[in-house]
Amino acid sequence: MSHFSQIKTQIRNLPALESALADLELPYKAGPHPVRGYQGQTQTAEVVIEQENGYDIGFSKQGEAYELVADMDFWAQNWSVNRFLEKVTQRYAYHTVVSTTADQGFQVTEQKENADGTIQLVVQRWSS
Repeated sequence: MSHFSQIKTQIRNLPALESALADLELPYKAGPHPVRGYQGQTQTAEVVIEQENGYDIGFSKQGEAYELVADMDFWAQNWSVNRFLEKVTQRYAYHTVVSTTADQGFQVTEQKENADGTIQLVVQRWSS
């Protein structure tokens, strides 16, 4: 019986996910790489965050999106699972917006982090 839990996300862009993890100073291994779980069980993921307790967190591609994969009994992050996903998703969204707008010829001219943790961006495109 597997002890792994899978949590669906809206994360679809691997480079933006990797940038989000880097922003949060979460060292990761680019995959495919095994996620270590209970009693030596493993599951393959495209991104793996090793934890000091020997049990890993991964992001595994399922269809169009990546799912968080981990044995929740051995969660050893500073944040709860929900808070972890909120932080990763916020940084992922930031990188997705910056990348998409850059592809359309825009650049970030102003960035502000609000007291509630939201990020406000102003983008601008110069036309000739």
